[in-house]
Order: sequence, then structure tokens, then C-alpha cells
Amino acid sequence: MNPLAHAIEIEGLRKAYRVGGQRLQVLDGLSLRAERGEFVTLIGPSGCGKSTVLSLVAGLQHPDEGQIRFDGAVTEQRLGRCGWMPQRDLLLPWRTVLGNVLLAPEVHGEGLRQAREEALRLLPLFGLEGFGDSYPAALSGGMRQRAALLRTFLTRSGVLLLDEPFGALDALTRASLQEWLLRVWHEFGYTVLFITHDVEEALFLSDRVYVLTERPARVCLELEVPLPRPRERDLILSPEFATLKHRLIDALRGELPRPSAA
Repeated sequence: MNPLAHAIEIEGLRKAYRVGGQRLQVLDGLSLRAERGEFVTLIGPSGCGKSTVLSLVAGLQHPDEGQIRFDGAVTEQRLGRCGWMPQRDLLLPWRTVLGNVLLAPEVHGEGLRQAREEALRLLPLFGLEGFGDSYPAALSGGMRQRAALLRTFLTRSGVLLLDEPFGALDALTRASLQEWLLRVWHEFGYTVLFITHDVEEALFLSDRVYVLTERPARVCLELEVPLPRPRERDLILSPEFATLKHRLIDALRGELPRPSAA
């Protein structure tokens, strides 16, 4: 396991925004956890607050109530402790692939020579060998996502926050990147919090899946995924996978009781 990986505990999070002069409650006592090196996925209706959860964990926002603990300790200084990747790759078009992936060490004032050597070593693992001097416009959608993921990995953070990174890709590219992500995650051993709307993707990737209710969001189902690793694509055709998939779909349809307020 990567010694940089952190366990994440979220307890009783509440968060509201002011929208058009009205108070909009987004999170309503949400609690979940990710053990060190665990791959945990959040799914739920659009707009229910999944991205808000990642933003709070990253320290970009602060909860109105509740706690976020790293390795059991509450900290208000969470900025820089997580690597964040949104759905869009956000590669800078005027910088090469290598220039983009070196942004984090450059911003943090780290030794660029060592970071560059590490990035060059990792390019083949991320399917980017020979493309270090290419610009984003020359890359396919899948390659752009891999470049963005490499940039996220090079933050050297113990927690990776991945917000629908494959949502805009075609089905074949998406399936390929799911398998690739599992290999890279296994190689690095980071703790991952992942957002998706795809039930099969959630099950194929995860150790644990949390289903959130409609806004204001609470957890309506915590599902352990006892499927063996390493995982092959044929796994999605198994009866065990189908059973887990039906449980998640039932929860998303609201066919499980909504938890009572604390």
C-alpha cells in the first residue's frame, strides 16, 4: 500500500448554498468512509451534491456542519492533500503533455528535474510514450484523460478525487480506460473517491459504493463489492455482478427506505 494514502471519514456533513435569495440545502447529514488504499464510488441523481462532497474533502469549501477526518484526525487545512480531476481534462492548450503533467510540482516549487524524470518514466504506463512533446490538440479523448490523470497522480497526494473522468468518452474508450485505471490504481495504491452515473462502472471499479438520495443528499445504501481482484471485463456478465447491479438500481430508483434525519 502506498504510504502516502489516507483513510477518509466523513461524518454528518451538511452544506447549503444561497441561490436566488433562497437557501438550497445540498447535503443533509451525509456520512461515508474510505479506508487507506480503497477505491470508493459515489453514485446518485444529477445535482444531488456528489461533486460538493469532493469539493469539501479537497478543502475548496467548508461544511456548514459535520467533520472530515484524514486518518482519524480532523483538519481544516485540506488544500493540497488531495489530487483532483474533474470531468473535463482542463489541459492547457499552449503547453505540451509533459508541460501539463508537471504543473503540480511546478506550482508547489518542487524540483522540476526530478519531477520531469518521474513523468518521463510514467508516460508509458499512462499510454503516452512518445507524446511528451505533443500538444493537447493532437491527442484523442482517451489520451487527454490519461494525461490529466497523470497530472493528478503527480500531485503526490494520498487521496485522488475523480469526478466522472470518463463521462464524456465513447463506450469502447471508456471500457478500456476503466481497465487501465484499475491497473494504475493497483500500481500506486492511493485512496480513490470516484463519481459516476454508470452503475456498471461503479461496480467494476470499486471496493465500496455509496448511493446518495436526491438533494438534499444522504446515503441511502452502502454496498460492499466482494468481487475478486484483479477484475476482467467478463466479470460484468456474472450472476454475482448482476445481483449487485440490481441492488444499486433499486436504490437509485428509491426502492429502499430513505434514512431518517439525525
